[in-house]
Amino acid sequence: MTDTLTRPETDAAASAPRARDERRPSLRIGSHVFLMLLLIAFLAPVAWAIVSSFKQPNDIIRDPLGFDPTTFTLDNFTAMFQDVPVAQGFLNTGIVLVVKGGITLFFAPLAAFAFAKYSFIGKNLIFGTVLITLMLPTIVLIIPLLLEMKALGWVNTYQALILPGAIDAFAIFWMRQVISAVPDELLDAARVDGCSEFGIFWRVIVPVIRPGLAGLAVLTIMNIYNDFVWPVIVASSERMSTLQVVLSTLAQNITGNRIGADYATVTGELLAASSIALIPLLVLFIVLQRHFINGILAGSVKG
Repeated sequence: MTDTLTRPETDAAASAPRARDERRPSLRIGSHVFLMLLLIAFLAPVAWAIVSSFKQPNDIIRDPLGFDPTTFTLDNFTAMFQDVPVAQGFLNTGIVLVVKGGITLFFAPLAAFAFAKYSFIGKNLIFGTVLITLMLPTIVLIIPLLLEMKALGWVNTYQALILPGAIDAFAIFWMRQVISAVPDELLDAARVDGCSEFGIFWRVIVPVIRPGLAGLAVLTIMNIYNDFVWPVIVASSERMSTLQVVLSTLAQNITGNRIGADYATVTGELLAASSIALIPLLVLFIVLQRHFINGILAGSVKG
């Protein structure tokens, strides 16, 4: 009698995991299809811009979705390099990227280390002030910063492009969250071994937080590379223009440097310049994709 009563319950309990296992392949396939559709939707404009940059200018206007590799040409790229100082824009952006990015990736984790692992008077007040700056719109800070750069004589200089915003409040906040998850026992062991406080940061903290640091590096590079508002205000000369500023004035430069330049010509060179500017970010994200995802997950740890 007992076996008769318990057998249906046992069969039902065994069939539940089996039903879930049967549903998992369909759910997995559905999620993959959905992600593929999202991938196509996001990459289609990028692919169209890159392909169209190799077309004849008139073909871009006449048949935007046409695809004929036999008609592809590099005329848009050669004309674009002749009409606008793209190389100078890349050079300026590269200098700002290396120096400003290096400052951010060194000093932001160092400040976060102090907030995460040390106790001192006013720590919460200072950290709260840092967080408050995240709420200030960029437009509010532009005029005071510009006046400051003018008083220092730094307008149209690398100092003005690099120093403002080099130590970002978001970078400090994120790295503090990452460093807070590092066990204090590691720091105590390093102190017992005679390591200095900076040595603890450099030899213990930095290797442990490498995933979060890699994620911050990707975000920092993208922010500096795509920055437009501040460079267009503080670097008005062509000699100091970054790549995004050069691209913003590309159409005016083309029409000003070439008599009779029509809409098709401008469109072709704009697509060529945009494709050139897009390639570094695509390569960066593809190469550092795994580190970026690990860094995002590391930065989500609660301190």
